[in-house]
Parts: sequence; C-alpha cells; structure tokens
Amino acid sequence: MTETTVMLVDDQDLLRAGMAMVLGAQPGLRIVGEAADGLSAVERDAELRPDVVLMDVRMPGLDGIEATRRIVAARPEARVLVLTTFDLDEYAFGGLNAGASGFLLKDAPPAELVAAIRTVAAGDAIVSPRVTRAMLDLYRGRLPDRAGARRASSLDLLSEREHEVLVAIGRGLSNSEIAGELYLSESTVKTHVGRVLAKLALRDRVHAVIFAYENGLAGG
Repeated sequence: MTETTVMLVDDQDLLRAGMAMVLGAQPGLRIVGEAADGLSAVERDAELRPDVVLMDVRMPGLDGIEATRRIVAARPEARVLVLTTFDLDEYAFGGLNAGASGFLLKDAPPAELVAAIRTVAAGDAIVSPRVTRAMLDLYRGRLPDRAGARRASSLDLLSEREHEVLVAIGRGLSNSEIAGELYLSESTVKTHVGRVLAKLALRDRVHAVIFAYENGLAGG
C-alpha cells in the first residue's frame, strides 16, 4: 500500500491527539506534522509537503479558510480536507472556494475520516450529498459568478453523455450510483468524470458540483 502523509491542523490539542492516535494506527497513513493555527499550517505545509491536510476552520490568527487558500496557491497539488460542524456551512463553502478538496463533519466516524483521506489522496474529492446539497442550497444566492462568461462555450464542449454525468455529479451521486442510473460500468463513468473535469477546467469533483449549481444543472 502506498503511504499517504497527513498533517493535522486544529487549535484543540486534545482533538489533534485523538486524530493522530486514530490515523497513526491505520496502515498506509503517516502523520508527519501538526499545527495549532492557520499561519503555522501554511509554514508547516511548505516545509513538510504532506499529501493531505486536515484543516480546522475556526482558529486564532489566520483561519482555516485563508490558510487553505494560501496552501493551495503555493502548492496546487495539495489536498485539503476542511473539518467543520453542520452549523458552519458558510465556512465549509468558503473552504471549497479556497481550493479544498472537500469537507467532513468533525464528528465523522473514524472509518469515514480514514476513507476520506485516502479518497482525496488518490486525486478524488469528498462530496457528501446530505451536507453538500444543504450547504449549496442555503448559499445558492451567494455563489460566485465565476462561470458566467464561460458557461455556454464550456458546456458546449461536453458530449451528451458527459452532460448527463455532470448533472448526476451535481446531484451528489457517486460513480457507482451514476453507473446504475445511466446503465454504464463504473470504469466508464470514471472516464467520463475525468473528461468533464478536464473540459471544464475544474479541479475536482467538489468543484464540478459547484459548477453544476452555478449553471442551474443540479435541480432544486
């Protein structure tokens, strides 16, 4: 199993210790560093270059959203998972727009946390339909209009099947669920997802969801 390096960022020592204990016991995961605030996280990331950063939102000094923005700007390959509680939807959305690869609830079970780390380390993103849909519905009116100028031309690049896949991604469906709905194999769906991201110049699946909402493709 390929080793995945992880950095923990949270201002609560006890929480970091708990995550370090859980994650350190998992095969293929190695904790390479910790930080208690956003500024330290940016500095430590540049030094350690971990595969995945688990990023808290509310911290003294530089918050997790701005820290995420700086980390991704300096190191585009960085994968950041924002840790939040459900009542901090706005912060989570800010994290996604800052370049995070997804977000998790702080009370997520250990198995879900481990799976999320491995998912983003592999280049995918975490899109929880339950939380993502609620979050984007709540802030639909405040979505940045990044897509406006490129809307028509970008969507015209997609084939009919790729368009169907984008709509399904916007609904929060997983590859296996898309495969079942469109009567395709998972490997074929994965290929279509990759082409959608490439053609629309999107960083990952999370940003495909946001793009779908920006363009009115996600229903609701």
